[in-house]
Amino acid sequence: MTISALTPPVNRPPHVLGEAYLKFLLDPQTPIVLPMKQVQEVLVLSANRLTPMPNMPACIIGLMNRRSRVLWVADLTRLLGTPALDLNTQQHSLVIIRPGIISLGVVVQRVEGMVWLTPDQIQPPPSHVPPSLLTYLRGCVLQEQEIWFVLDALSLLQSPVLHNSSALP
Repeated sequence: MTISALTPPVNRPPHVLGEAYLKFLLDPQTPIVLPMKQVQEVLVLSANRLTPMPNMPACIIGLMNRRSRVLWVADLTRLLGTPALDLNTQQHSLVIIRPGIISLGVVVQRVEGMVWLTPDQIQPPPSHVPPSLLTYLRGCVLQEQEIWFVLDALSLLQSPVLHNSSALP
């Protein structure tokens, strides 16, 4: 069964400042936030709905059909150069990113919901962030004894890994 939540236009409650971000876990210890304006949809996808493709980079899990469109699906951990998720599961948490006209599905550990952030909360990433991850970040947010990494979906779609593999036009 596929559970879907289309992301409606986000209207800011009158008492909340900032912009809406989707919060999810890249892995059990790495919270990520992504601007909602770069998110098309969030869903739980059955593993059997993915079609594996041969001769693709390790980050590309396969193809899926969603709303009469074929989309590439990538393991976000592998795309970012961090330890890979266990993909031997019956279903995947999937975020479909769309910062422009191209969409890409990315598998994440778990979606946690929405948060509101102001631009002044976003700071430069700490020095211990791996360079492979740094390329795709807009910054980070220090929140509740955690560091939330602010991901830039456009940078992800411009990844040389995706373009060299013909996964994206």
